[in-house]
Amino acid sequence: MPYDSLVVGGLMPIPLACEPMADVEPLRALHYDPEKTGGLQDVVAPPYDVIYTEGRADLIARSPYNVVEIDLPLPIDGSDPYAHAAAMLDQWRAEGVVIRDQTQAVWPIEQDYTGPDGLTRTRRGFLARVRVEDYGPGKVRPHERTHPGPKDDRLRLTRATRANLSPIFALYSDPEQQTWTALEGGTRGAPWAQTIDPDGTVNRIWRVDDELAIKAVQRATAGSELLIADGHHRYETARAYADEIGGEGPHRYVLMCLVAIEDPGLTVFPTHRLLGDLTEEKWRNLRATIEADFEVAPLDELDQLPPDTNDTVDIGYLDTRERRPYRLRLKSQASADTSLAGHAEPYRRLDTAVTEALLLKGALAMTDDQIDHLEGLGYARDAQHATELVLAGTYDVALFMAPVPVARVRDVAMSGESMPPKSTYFFPKVPTGLLFNPLVD
Repeated sequence: MPYDSLVVGGLMPIPLACEPMADVEPLRALHYDPEKTGGLQDVVAPPYDVIYTEGRADLIARSPYNVVEIDLPLPIDGSDPYAHAAAMLDQWRAEGVVIRDQTQAVWPIEQDYTGPDGLTRTRRGFLARVRVEDYGPGKVRPHERTHPGPKDDRLRLTRATRANLSPIFALYSDPEQQTWTALEGGTRGAPWAQTIDPDGTVNRIWRVDDELAIKAVQRATAGSELLIADGHHRYETARAYADEIGGEGPHRYVLMCLVAIEDPGLTVFPTHRLLGDLTEEKWRNLRATIEADFEVAPLDELDQLPPDTNDTVDIGYLDTRERRPYRLRLKSQASADTSLAGHAEPYRRLDTAVTEALLLKGALAMTDDQIDHLEGLGYARDAQHATELVLAGTYDVALFMAPVPVARVRDVAMSGESMPPKSTYFFPKVPTGLLFNPLVD
């Protein structure tokens, strides 16, 4: 398929197909009845993969209808948790707590947030259903590798509930903001619902069923290649489920929150690496590799550990033995190029890829399976938390990553590569429970 190029804001060209690719559709959503639940504040939740046991209990305490009851079900007296989720969703529908729209709509969403960098922004997007496609040029691209476990869990849940309970977060190109222009008129009144996350993010959502606005959204997104920012496991689950059912129907679509890659409120933050269970041999190998491949410079303060740029491969370093902060700077790109031979150029310049190749797989001889199953490896999105875990001895070493520019994320994906797991942290998350996408008529 031939491609043209579009230069966006001085960034590298984004390939665009000469014919429509993304199939973005309005949906007849399932959603809570705000009158029955007193709004959505007490029934929404963060995505399932960032909720811990105590957090789930707190959410259920707020409302027996909180979405975690079906999105993160627990076995009761040895029962099948997925069957429990399906039964609860059926019960809520029977009670009128969850209802089905009679007409199709798209749902604009605004999120006012303060990022980990302390800056306040507004991110705009919209919720819709998108046809599930295989990964590939001109269709949908992933940007990170995924772990195998969550996909099995999400597939079992989808089979049981026959619905998408949580939206995938994806990016598309819209340099002139045509989509938001089409939807903006529907956002001038009071939102259909508003919620506030524990981190202070204000989420506002509107329902737009105007046919002209929907057609304008479809025209604006028709030539877009979609880049999954968050929710790879859920997308791969949707693809597996669609193939499992076969034929055509609602199961061929998945719930997405779509945000323009040019949206000024779009930001990406880093996820830091934590190393544990280091034997003496592993300590020696790690230090030898650092001395061979990196320039090492002490830092004055612990809060200087996270690098503030991804222009060079810089890594913050803290361990339990010296308990002093250091900056590691890659001496020569050649060492990374050798270890990452066969990978595309944008990938070889990622600090997460260099860390994985030189330190995890090189110095510590970790396998892909060990990395996938977090054997001797952990992650932390908050730099202070990572620091505390090392100083408390919970982990031996923390490796602090820099934020990845959105353009770099896109360039890696366009090269056909997928970043190492947890290379990016798109903030804020899109709450679960705003809408559900039924997979049966």
